[in-house]
Amino acid sequence: RDCLLSRGLGDVYKRQVAFDLLDAAKGGRLKKLKEVNKREIVEGVTEEYMDRRLHILLDYVKEHSPYYKDHPEWMELQDFPVMTKGDFIENYDQVLVDNSKEQGNLYRLSTSGSTGTPFTVLCDGDKMSRVNMNFISCMELNGFRMGMKRGEFRAWIKGKNTISKWKSFKNNLIMVDISNMGDDSLDKICRDIEKQKIQVLVTYSSALTALTQYIRRTGRDISKWSVEMVFSMGEALPQETYDLTKELFGFSPVRSYGNNENGFIAIQLDEDPEYTIDLYNFYPEILKLDCDEPAEEGELGRIVVTDYYNKTFPMVRYDTGDTGIMRMYKDDKGRMHGKYVEIYGRRGSLMYNTKGEPLSIHVFMNTLLKFEGIVYQAKCIQWGEKDYELLVNADREKLDEEELLAAYRHYLGEDADIKTTYVDQIPIQASGKFMVCENKWDGRKQA
Repeated sequence: RDCLLSRGLGDVYKRQVAFDLLDAAKGGRLKKLKEVNKREIVEGVTEEYMDRRLHILLDYVKEHSPYYKDHPEWMELQDFPVMTKGDFIENYDQVLVDNSKEQGNLYRLSTSGSTGTPFTVLCDGDKMSRVNMNFISCMELNGFRMGMKRGEFRAWIKGKNTISKWKSFKNNLIMVDISNMGDDSLDKICRDIEKQKIQVLVTYSSALTALTQYIRRTGRDISKWSVEMVFSMGEALPQETYDLTKELFGFSPVRSYGNNENGFIAIQLDEDPEYTIDLYNFYPEILKLDCDEPAEEGELGRIVVTDYYNKTFPMVRYDTGDTGIMRMYKDDKGRMHGKYVEIYGRRGSLMYNTKGEPLSIHVFMNTLLKFEGIVYQAKCIQWGEKDYELLVNADREKLDEEELLAAYRHYLGEDADIKTTYVDQIPIQASGKFMVCENKWDGRKQA
């Protein structure tokens, strides 16, 4: 213990001990849940487990949820409708189970509505514990230690999503506001990271891109920082930002995939370029972009998940709004594993080139990196098959517009019709995400 204290880990150690003691007093359930979650993510699950959990859930919703009660003929998962966020909102009271008022204290899992309508899912204490332990499991699999000080990057809005000083202390969490990502704000963020001795940065990809570019551009000295882990969430992390983060900090950032409604659905393990799906908590599907049929192996499709453990607001076949490619396989022990080979992001951000081929959000992030220090922000909007608009916030004296358009045409197609619109600011979404692309054409048809 003295050794730990001398290395500056005393607070982490004490918080870990406090967690273990409090959990042990309640039977040690959280620690057991966390360890099982970690094991099943790494080692996979049995087909019997997936089938059993799925049918327990389907039987439960047909008995307790008014929305599903009238359809006893729905026996297998494919019989159940695929539900978007809008579908759940429209049928909210019917999906909510009959005995929700008898479940004791209920918790709210809310999305900011950054890419659509705000949405709040209710859950009981068991599901909330699973969400929390799922998060800790994903972190610990990548080197996190319980009690490490986290800096959580988001647009913190007083009276809406900020947390109290007590909760901040209890969770060892520092609110890092990214409502503005200009140089003055980034300078303050850097000073706060050093002064507060933050050990883990939990950040959206776009914020991490802005931070690491700022550090490189200004030559910021981060040698005195206490950061030991960078956890990226939200939109896909471009390879250039991944590499730059590793260069600056001396370790690789962690990529993750999930949402506020369900928790973390998939996580990068070590430096595996694919995302390992949490088959312990979720049943994943990839469905075709234009219908509810399963996508072919290796085909880009809609990410749909069924949450096994929300017994208050059951989410069966939830269309997350994201797209990706998935592969499922058995290991030599007969256990199932799932991988998201690629996550393209939201369908509203799924862009197509002039040939109708889908483009990863990565290409738009990568294009911006080539104009660092000249283009402060840019957002590409698709209005038609070959019609695009480029919103640009840049130093116009230094910008070569033709060079910028050529960089975008490299991905969109040489016959792309791109209109340039100069703006003073492209707002960051309420959640802290910055959308580098938006499909107003194909996205409208799928809305």
